Amino acid sequence: MIQTVEAVIDTGGRVRLLDEVHVPGPRRALVTVLEEPAAVPGEAALLAEAALAVDWNRPEEDAAWSYLQSAK
Repeated sequence: MIQTVEAVIDTGGRVRLLDEVHVPGPRRALVTVLEEPAAVPGEAALLAEAALAVDWNRPEEDAAWSYLQSAK
């Protein structure tokens, strides 16, 4: 099934999808770069937060960084 999702491309060429995409395996994709800029400066960073939170909020991450937390 062909899917279309909105994305933002930063100045480094990194593509950030605005929605999750689920595919059964590697798939080819086409990217169309529009003339209009992203709506908000720094939007790419904000969009990446939800995707990165999946990794950030794992118990293994908490354990890895626990030495930086103050004693209670």
